[in-house]
Amino acid sequence: MCGIIGYVGAEPAADVVLDSLRRLEYRGYDSSGIATIDNGNLHVSRAVGKIKMLSAQLAVSPLPGTVGIGHTRWATHGGVTELNAHPHVAGGHVAIVHNGIIENYADIKARLIVAGVVFLSDTDSEVLAHLFHEAFTAGKTPVDALDQVLSEIKGAFALAAIAKQYPDCLMVARNASPLAIGLSDDLVCIASDAVAMAHLTRRVIYLKDGDRAVIRKGEAEIYDIDQQPANREIVTVSAAPMLVDKGGYRHFMEKEIHEQSDAISNTISAMTSETGAITAGFETEHLAAIKHIVILAAGTSFYAGQIGRYWIEQIAGIPVSVEVASEYRYRSPVTASYTTALLISQSGESLDTMKAMEFAKAAGLTTLGIVNVPDSTIARESDIVLPTRAGPEIGVASTKAFTAQLTVLLSLAIALGQQRGRLSIAEADALHAQMMSLPGAIGQAVSRFDEIRPIAHRLSRSHSAFFLGRGTLFPLACEAALKLKELSYVHAEGFAAGEMKHGPIALIEEGVPVICFVGPNELSKKTISNLREAEARGADVIVVCTDSMKDIVDFAEFTVTVPDCTELMAPLVMAIPAQIMAYLTASEKGTDVDQPRNLAKSVTVE
Repeated sequence: MCGIIGYVGAEPAADVVLDSLRRLEYRGYDSSGIATIDNGNLHVSRAVGKIKMLSAQLAVSPLPGTVGIGHTRWATHGGVTELNAHPHVAGGHVAIVHNGIIENYADIKARLIVAGVVFLSDTDSEVLAHLFHEAFTAGKTPVDALDQVLSEIKGAFALAAIAKQYPDCLMVARNASPLAIGLSDDLVCIASDAVAMAHLTRRVIYLKDGDRAVIRKGEAEIYDIDQQPANREIVTVSAAPMLVDKGGYRHFMEKEIHEQSDAISNTISAMTSETGAITAGFETEHLAAIKHIVILAAGTSFYAGQIGRYWIEQIAGIPVSVEVASEYRYRSPVTASYTTALLISQSGESLDTMKAMEFAKAAGLTTLGIVNVPDSTIARESDIVLPTRAGPEIGVASTKAFTAQLTVLLSLAIALGQQRGRLSIAEADALHAQMMSLPGAIGQAVSRFDEIRPIAHRLSRSHSAFFLGRGTLFPLACEAALKLKELSYVHAEGFAAGEMKHGPIALIEEGVPVICFVGPNELSKKTISNLREAEARGADVIVVCTDSMKDIVDFAEFTVTVPDCTELMAPLVMAIPAQIMAYLTASEKGTDVDQPRNLAKSVTVE
């Protein structure tokens, strides 16, 4: 995952920033860089590969100055090159580092090119440098420049900038991508992960969405989304410098819910080629060899696989079956028609999935592994690895790993669809553009905590709950039910909405919560008819839908909305309120959110 560091103090900034970047290496990256200011001059050093490559450059050509920024990058827009590495510079006056995706970068870039700006990289991030340069050329102060830049950009981001005109300060902002400020008597630092600055200070401010700040030695001037001064709490983090920190949240799960914009952004980068196309990391001949897929997984990963089946069959026309990994090899499956086994596991160490992989390999199937831990057993032993870049997931109940898995599966469906001629280049690019809007949509969905609290209060008093959905939202309903029962210990089941009348409706009685995911598709009318049946029998109807559909179920007790999105993207965006619902219900009941009873993060027994 991309990482940001910034420093204002008395020590050589490049040394401090480099040391902090090393502490982010566990997140993964493909290039790195540092920029400093000294005596009115901007100095930059960037390198492809590991941080030792950047360190070697700095040993030969040190960067002077006590103000600096640094970055570790996963390629999102543009390939892995030094020109695409951060920091990006504009006019020799401004340098920026950026995590996330600027959704409207193409429009901004087109406007700037007309104005005579020359771009040196293939990234979306470079527009930020030019926007800051434009603001400072117009005489803006650091605060006003931040306001001007933030008013023009859309998406999920964390950013930091330095400028020759203001050599004593850092300018920073965040929206749906984490950023923290560290305070000490003789320095102020910033980082996308508190781990990176735990050796410098234990006093940390976690910025909120929409916050922007101007940072100077010894002070941080913070403003909220309404451009009003903001007094953010200073918290004391763990003294253990390499301990994965909760980031100011009550639980790791809460933090990981908020990290999903970054996890999806970084996973999209892993699925994107140097030419900017969604290839899922495959060569053409490997895609062509995939004729029939069996997906093998357990728990949450199994439901991700079920959603992936809808996408792959719909987009690529390739038949897919999804099997519970613990059952697969014991039922003596017929494998002759299959070419490919796709294994999905967050940890890459789930024994059931590993054993299923061994069986598939022995049957002559090519194995593909979707895993979040790059050195895990499934990653090592799969023929091809499709990485999720969610970063460490501590909470037992998977959140960001699940949406990262969905990101990979959708990317694979697009790559297969284009290879098989079912998608034109223009259609594939359009789907890619929709995916690039996901981090911003996820960031908005994450802001729905307060909207969902009354629902969680209602669920915490229930003995049972039912989740419904159609199409790709049916497996999501099953995943939402799993989340609620594993976290809050409330009995919950997920059903295809059309199946409710074939049995489950017998369990509907006065006051039973029925939570339904209503998607932006032609099936919504049928889904609403199913809800009418539940409501007529006394159920408390709760609806999760897109903003434009919020009035479509006027008989619902509660309605939770997410940003408008296409049918394909709906499972990813609607997963967020499902996670929040389970998290808040468990919190209200006082259960152990991060380590629910009887559960483990990786199941290593059969």
